[in-house]
Amino acid sequence: MGLSIGLVGLPNVGKSTTFNALTKAQNAEAANYPFCTIEPNKATVPVPDIRLTELAKIVNPERIQHSTLDFVDIAGLVKGASKGEGLGNKFLSNIRETEVILQIVRCFDDENIVHTEGRIDPLSDVEIIENELIFADIEVLTNRIERLKKQAKNEKDAAAMMAFAEELAEFLAEGNLARNFPKADSEMYEKLMSETRLLSAKEIMYGANVDEDGLSSDNEYVQRLREHAAKHGCEVIKLCAKIEEELVGMEDDERDEFLRDMGVEESGLEQIIRKGFDKLGLMSYFTAGVKEVRAWTIHKNTTAPKAAAVIHNDFEKGFIRAEVIGYEDFIACGGEAKSKEAGKMRLEGKEYIVQDGDIMHFRFNV
Repeated sequence: MGLSIGLVGLPNVGKSTTFNALTKAQNAEAANYPFCTIEPNKATVPVPDIRLTELAKIVNPERIQHSTLDFVDIAGLVKGASKGEGLGNKFLSNIRETEVILQIVRCFDDENIVHTEGRIDPLSDVEIIENELIFADIEVLTNRIERLKKQAKNEKDAAAMMAFAEELAEFLAEGNLARNFPKADSEMYEKLMSETRLLSAKEIMYGANVDEDGLSSDNEYVQRLREHAAKHGCEVIKLCAKIEEELVGMEDDERDEFLRDMGVEESGLEQIIRKGFDKLGLMSYFTAGVKEVRAWTIHKNTTAPKAAAVIHNDFEKGFIRAEVIGYEDFIACGGEAKSKEAGKMRLEGKEYIVQDGDIMHFRFNV
């Protein structure tokens, strides 16, 4: 769907290892999306969804196909990226093309792995990266304000937007992210974002990279990162990047047992994919037949005809109605036929808003 999550981080924090684990997950599942072209810096990975497994137990299909999500490995960052230092220009241009930022933050001690800043301080790492986003945004806004000044001589709307942009620029200059601007829910903010695509306006998740001992309980670094994230409405996902690489090659039973021994229920990678999917405003509906049980990716609050178009454009053009069974009903009844007998299948029209987990068949005429 053209939506992606960008991985960012300072050197030696575990970003490359995390991306390598995602790439391995991509390769392991490549047969599930044979028509996807993978660029060297992109990993397209399946979205974990136990519901597909439960549906398959009932339907017994030939194959299962998950929704997928794109991760982009953003060029490494150093201080001064906003001024072109290091690979700064590439970093900023790449991150502008993503919708969510996943910042990998080092939360472990290891004297054999040198930190570029000479110390382990997660909040300092976060500040370095987010300051570069803010500096780049201030430059973009300053240029926008200059253009608006010229337009404001003849256009009333331009004058109002200029004042709004100046207020936002002052907010950024105080070290704040655009996403935390008090007027971020206004129409003017939305219009300005569509024109400027500010980097610090994007959703942010933090990947707290710990060592093996840090998985079962939060160390001091993770606690500090969680406190910071809570203040800014961001998500923290704890992972051990080194272990995530090992997990990808394991069979399901072996992996589950390994995670239980580590004192965790779900791998960090699975959490990142699942929560990233949600942060992008995405959800899945299902089709369930003997050929295939499949998850189809749509935006939340999508109508039935638009959801049908994800399968084929003709489904939307000739949409008549949708046959819908809720996931819980499908499982409780033991399949489509018994769901129909129990009166759990509904016929929905063009205005129906598809719900996460709906099992759907579309009636159409072209």
